[in-house]
Amino acid sequence: MATPIHIADYSVACALGADREAVAAALFAAEPVRLSGEATLTTGRVVPVGRLPFDLDGPAHETRTNQILAHCFAPLKDAVEAAKARYGADRIGVVIGTSTSGIGEAGEALKARLATDQWPEGFSIRPQQLGDSAAFTARLAGVQGPYFSVSTACTSGGRALASAARLIQSGLCDVVICGGADSLCDLTLNGFSALGSLSGVVCAPMSANRDGLNLGEGGALFLLTREPGPYRLAGWAGSVDGHHMSAPDPTGRGAEAAMRAALTMAGLKGDAGRNAVDFIHLHGTATPLNDQMEAHVVERVFGLDTPAASTKALTGHTLGAAGAIQAALCLLAMEQGQLPPHVWDGERDPELPVIRLAQAGETASLKAILSASYAFGGNNVALVLTAA
Repeated sequence: MATPIHIADYSVACALGADREAVAAALFAAEPVRLSGEATLTTGRVVPVGRLPFDLDGPAHETRTNQILAHCFAPLKDAVEAAKARYGADRIGVVIGTSTSGIGEAGEALKARLATDQWPEGFSIRPQQLGDSAAFTARLAGVQGPYFSVSTACTSGGRALASAARLIQSGLCDVVICGGADSLCDLTLNGFSALGSLSGVVCAPMSANRDGLNLGEGGALFLLTREPGPYRLAGWAGSVDGHHMSAPDPTGRGAEAAMRAALTMAGLKGDAGRNAVDFIHLHGTATPLNDQMEAHVVERVFGLDTPAASTKALTGHTLGAAGAIQAALCLLAMEQGQLPPHVWDGERDPELPVIRLAQAGETASLKAILSASYAFGGNNVALVLTAA
């Protein structure tokens, strides 16, 4: 039998707030706090973004993504120190999902280079490397186990948790610090704009009026362990359907396969999937193709009655951090006994199945939640989180 994977502790920071308490207060408010940040593109267009509503204190740590990781690590420091004392620093690993790492700072350095023909003083290529996010976190934590970054675009955070669980099950680690972080930067903002994917208003997932996503920034970290804890990462699965570089497979076969495999691992089959979980955290980007695919997959796997929601109108799409932040919001939902609300304009798309979308203020006893993420290249991940 595979080793059960428990979540000993976790932290989160995003557009909703600086810590678990602030995020929960904003998420479960009678009127959930929608995105209020803005960014100006190179075209001059102004778009909504999920910007962190607080200053990142402390050292610059070379990149904003590393600052986010340091901020998220602070609440876990004591638990990590206790784990080091119990298991040894070499038995604690790190897996971090990111899609940008230090590319924002690289862009600013390149601007300086183009203007002056000189790189800025102290410029280094190292913080731009995707692996730097994990290396930085390992240095910050003072751990010496295996560490690596996962960069599979918008599934990075979810895949980081799955990879961390496998490190424990393989016997390579006793504890793994894992999660995801990404920061807003010109490259991703203007890149998604070039794809025609950015909405000019706060996004409305599953709406007939949906016309694109809003980008965001943030992070979430978890301590995974084999020792019993309050929550379990009970199931996980990924798939790659390779349908298109940036568009999802309209049949949703890969996404469906990931969901069903994660449910099977968790031992939650329900009635052919119906009633298998108490809540579904949708990827829900508010792009026409994503939401169409996802709604049909949810109907096939879970039917129409299981409550579901996308929180992208509250956090923005945080790319490599999205799967990790979603997992943290799911744990907050279990703690609070409240459903994360699906915030949108209420206009149903007649071409989509009428899946049940959670409303603000809904309460429920949440024992099992599925969280889904999808990414460029047909990359799909599903996590099943349960109360221990």
